Amino acid sequence: QVQLVESGGGLVQAGGSLRLSCADSGITFSINNMAWYRQAPGKQREFVAVISRYGNTRYADSVKGRFTISRDNAKNTVYLQMNSLKPEDTAAYYCTGGGIYSGGNYSPRTDKGYWGQGTQVTVSS
Repeated sequence: QVQLVESGGGLVQAGGSLRLSCADSGITFSINNMAWYRQAPGKQREFVAVISRYGNTRYADSVKGRFTISRDNAKNTVYLQMNSLKPEDTAAYYCTGGGIYSGGNYSPRTDKGYWGQGTQVTVSS
């Protein structure tokens, strides 16, 4: 199981940048695939980006070229650098780990214990 805590959210103007962090206090971070999801009010949670245990990455089309996911196994932390933010990026962002990444697709764990509590990102126009 993972124990995830997100940070770095906030209010930013369109075109600005934020970097989200997700710290895992569990002991298996380095062998876990890690991902970011987001959920806007009234919408379903959607995939944003994933990074495999080997460093392979994949992004949602809506953020490709603007967001970068990375990980520091020595710090048990995964990051999401968000540039050129748009109002439609406004959402609660969630970190998750331990899912299956295969064939270019990521299947997250459904247990709440594999998700962080979320951090709010608000982009003003």
